Amino acid sequence: MGSSITMSINKIRDEKQKEALNNWASSKFCGSIIAGTGFGKSRCAILAVHHILDVLGGTKVLLLVPTIQLQSQFAEEFHKWDLEHCLDNVEILCYQSAYKLAGNHYDLVICDEVHLGLSPQYRKFFENNTYYKLLCMTATLPEEYEYKQILSKLAPTIYSISLDECVQSGIVSPYNIYCQPVALTQTEKNDYKKIHNQFLYYKFKLGQFDAFDEAKRILADKNAGPAEKSAAIGFYRTIRERKKIVDFASNKITAFQTLVLKNVSNKILAFSGANDFTDQLCASVSPLSTTYHSKKTKKQREKALNDFKNGHVNVLCSTKALNQGLDIPDANIGIMCGITSKSLSMIQRIGRLIRFQENKVGEIYILYVENSQEEKWLKNATKSLNNVNWLP
Repeated sequence: MGSSITMSINKIRDEKQKEALNNWASSKFCGSIIAGTGFGKSRCAILAVHHILDVLGGTKVLLLVPTIQLQSQFAEEFHKWDLEHCLDNVEILCYQSAYKLAGNHYDLVICDEVHLGLSPQYRKFFENNTYYKLLCMTATLPEEYEYKQILSKLAPTIYSISLDECVQSGIVSPYNIYCQPVALTQTEKNDYKKIHNQFLYYKFKLGQFDAFDEAKRILADKNAGPAEKSAAIGFYRTIRERKKIVDFASNKITAFQTLVLKNVSNKILAFSGANDFTDQLCASVSPLSTTYHSKKTKKQREKALNDFKNGHVNVLCSTKALNQGLDIPDANIGIMCGITSKSLSMIQRIGRLIRFQENKVGEIYILYVENSQEEKWLKNATKSLNNVNWLP
């Protein structure tokens, strides 16, 4: 029975991937696939490479990814689908290694997690090169208006399926989100109130326009006066300081420990808003846990991932490094102790926990500081998702 269900799920996924790639071909091989994690965007990329090289007779493909980890994972994907011969004609680079490339030397360029490639320091690649054949992929459209406009001109959306549509189709497991409030200590409350009042002061100083846009404009303007620059710098500083207070809220550690003990027989992914706090979370439930973030060496990250996959530990604590590319189907509990207002990072993290497995339901607990900016961020990040439960 189990294998027949899996075969049915794979058939649905195959059909949807085929539809996405047919749309791409009909759009003269230029467009974006917007699909929730678990849809199989990496396989779409592999099949696109195969079509360009083996069917159309291309000679060189560039595959852009955000991390070194994904470089090796994509190489493994070619072997998984028996298309390893294509690797001789594929160059897999991270965005930070490719933005200086100039010249149209590729028959196809594929941009995985394209929203990361649209940042100002990396978009030079697209400004320096124009491509007839371009495939961009991401979990959801960028929320920033500027990024969204760039992507619509660069590679218009040719196929879109949301995370919840993937759930409804059965190609990923269902999930439930539980938003659990935590309180600041009295000292943290005092600090937060002080910083928040400063934030409101600088926001008022920036005038009637959108404060973020105004601060950005001022810092980019070489002719801006000292008072304007002071207000813009203060505005951004108070945002960082306010976020640090909620990111490091001490009561989150207690709530985190309780959730880990409650789900100790499961594989748990934990996310925080800062590497230092990730280390604190890990230490609070040692020896059940290990850490995986950007301050760890490649060897340390590989060991952490292997220990988690092999069951030597059952809690893997991360900051942002696991937002993309991790595939551990039996991880089904997520605890988020640090968030932003972006739905994209939320969807990516949920996607780590709902890779299809029979009879599996992903359980995601989000710890947030009540009556703070973090609560507003959380409401914005989850507004497009189903099965969100707000706990008392």
